Amino acid sequence: MARIVLALIAAVLLNPIFAHAQGTPLTDATGEPLVWVQIEAQPSLAEAQQSARRYAGDLSDVNGFSLGRGWYAIALGPYRPDEAERVLQVYRREGVIARDSYIAETSDYQRQFWPIGANLLDQPTLAAPQAPDALPDDVIAAPEPAPAPVDETPREARASESLLSREARAELQVALKWAGVYGGAIDAAFGQGTRGAMARWQNENGFDATGILTTRQRAALLAQYNAVFDGLGLERVADNGAGIAMTLPTEVVEFDRYEPPFAHYTPVGDLDARVLLISQSGDRKTMAGLYDIMQTLEIVPETGPRGLEADSFTLIGEGALRISHTQVWHRDGEIKGFTLIWPAGDEERRNRLIQEMQDSFEWLSGTLDPTEGAQSEQRIDLIAGLEVRKPRLTRSGFYVDAGGAVLTTADAVQQCGRITIDESYTATVALIDDALGVAVLQPQETLAPMRVATFQELTPRLMSEIAVAGYSYGGVLGGPTVTFGQVSDLKGLHGESHLKRLALASLDGDAGGPVLDAGGAVLGMLLPHELDGRSLPDGVSFAATNGALQDVLARGGISPSKTSRIDTLTPESLTDHASAMTVLVSCWE
Repeated sequence: MARIVLALIAAVLLNPIFAHAQGTPLTDATGEPLVWVQIEAQPSLAEAQQSARRYAGDLSDVNGFSLGRGWYAIALGPYRPDEAERVLQVYRREGVIARDSYIAETSDYQRQFWPIGANLLDQPTLAAPQAPDALPDDVIAAPEPAPAPVDETPREARASESLLSREARAELQVALKWAGVYGGAIDAAFGQGTRGAMARWQNENGFDATGILTTRQRAALLAQYNAVFDGLGLERVADNGAGIAMTLPTEVVEFDRYEPPFAHYTPVGDLDARVLLISQSGDRKTMAGLYDIMQTLEIVPETGPRGLEADSFTLIGEGALRISHTQVWHRDGEIKGFTLIWPAGDEERRNRLIQEMQDSFEWLSGTLDPTEGAQSEQRIDLIAGLEVRKPRLTRSGFYVDAGGAVLTTADAVQQCGRITIDESYTATVALIDDALGVAVLQPQETLAPMRVATFQELTPRLMSEIAVAGYSYGGVLGGPTVTFGQVSDLKGLHGESHLKRLALASLDGDAGGPVLDAGGAVLGMLLPHELDGRSLPDGVSFAATNGALQDVLARGGISPSKTSRIDTLTPESLTDHASAMTVLVSCWE
């Protein structure tokens, strides 16, 4: 049926004749203006030529013109306006042309590229054929399908597009880039690259590829782009207590409490997400201190990009289960910002949400009252209601050379993602002796210990006084404690010559610490309280002997300091002496 209709219209309207002078409207010999039916636009000449060739297989009045800026139109005509309306009606009804085809003016077009060699825009005036009074009955009576929703014509789309703000135009480019069809700059300028991207998006989504998005198509594109926010309930929240207003995912988090400098927004559903609003008075030093403190929190995994600037900082922690993003600014004696904690693996939604939160961040008057939350739980491992990040295991150790090498227990360094000395210096395992249960650590940077162990060459007397320095309670007390005891036996329970038995009440955290004589010389290293898989009775401990330890150090390329003198220090001096060489060894996930 379509070919019959095409033939009938072609017989009537074939070879339209017109006159045109450069810069004036196109008219026929009677002076009546002539128009075109534009049916397609392509972003390249090759694609336009291919389309023109395809249409010309069915139609005899196919022309192609440059639109400028790299776009090319396929148009039928030219026709008198009433003829053009009938052509548009029939061709649309039969599905020969797209429903968004429209009547175009000659002034829309530039150089003609199809048919090859034709130049209709500069033809002389000729007599135009008369259009029929009516189309044939079979065409008029042809059944008309249910009408599709009427969208804007390209001309109408351009008109509505011209009303867009710069921000709205840039947002469309961002959405096109997100859709994978645009790779250019976000400059709010709809040039050839953006038009090509629009045409590709239209083609992928079942629209005619005109390169001009209609109002409905723009809404569809943005709906696709923003679908990632479905179920988050993005709303502007003004927290007057914190002096911050911003967009928050209100269906995911809700306000819980104030614990300065944080306003806590905790999960309300199944999604394990949290938001902290950060608000306090202070200067740049205060902000830098906050930057350091936040890196000790459990909510901020140790790995991830971070940076401290003069008046802001960014802190991103990337863990296996969650990712936290903190953004803080300093202005006029106030420090404000936010932290978003989000499950790992949901990167697109997290990145888009962070951008929304950053863009919407609004500085209201005032900062969080430091007395807020005074009744909150107080614990040494809590900061403003947040858990401080803790190591998987802690042990003691002591410096054995001037470069900062440390001797500690083997169990302190096994299955660790990271090992630290005094929680500040990252170290690597230089040597491990599983049989003896000791390890040698090398710091990644050269250190300058206040004191290095000196190993006692003389054999201690039974029941002689000894002292052990160690971090009995991990790092809670901020320094090592010294515990006093005696030498009970110079061998192990089964006669092992590499062990000494001590009468000493030690804790797990003391393991790895130095065993000292009364003058501060090292007699050995305290071993874990569990021996051969069995816990020792209270008051019984074992130490690895100097001879065994020195063999391990020699294999690690370390020549320890030695002495054969026996001195006596006061308990206070011995404590200071031991503390200066003892370190906290931490094993982190």
